[in-house]
Amino acid sequence: MKAFTHVTGTAIPFLEDDVNTDQIAPVAGGARMSEDYAQTLFRHRRRGADGAEDPDFVFNKPQFRSGAMLVSGRNFGCGSSRESAVWTFLAIGVTCIIARSFADMYRENCLQNGILPITLSDAQADALEAAVVAADGAAPFTVDLERQEITGPNGLHMAFDISAADRTRLLEGLDDIGLTMKHKAEIEAFEKKMADMLPWSQRADASTL
Repeated sequence: MKAFTHVTGTAIPFLEDDVNTDQIAPVAGGARMSEDYAQTLFRHRRRGADGAEDPDFVFNKPQFRSGAMLVSGRNFGCGSSRESAVWTFLAIGVTCIIARSFADMYRENCLQNGILPITLSDAQADALEAAVVAADGAAPFTVDLERQEITGPNGLHMAFDISAADRTRLLEGLDDIGLTMKHKAEIEAFEKKMADMLPWSQRADASTL
């Protein structure tokens, strides 16, 4: 997992509530691990009944086909737990999602894949959304995890909260396995101690005893 310290770039305004994972990453028949996740993103919402792209859908607009961060509403990522609903955003360059609230499982999937999920108060969200809509992709925004702040055009500046544990795992680029391996020495010492105390448990056929 790639470490996250800060990101600067286009902020994509997708100001809807209850955006679910079935919308974000619809399952297609015969999907493969090599699937183009950039094309998967909102596949069913990007095109009309005739198969043509909807020019008014935000992710079809030239300035928002890729970006550094996404700004959205309440309960983002609700629905089924599918990690591909995180991978689709990574595929277009998004490494930070800012919302008024997240579905718990989606937020955890973001952390496991190096995406910074930020929750803002309504007052902060109102100010950021207005700035992002006004910029319309023409001015960059910056999210700095080390400083825990968001900055943007016209002097926009706001702080955000994140737990110390989540901040550390993102700054160090650690998923759950990586966090566990930080304690490799203690784990190995424990395993040796148990092997000395219970040598019979180390036998290859111990499971059959």
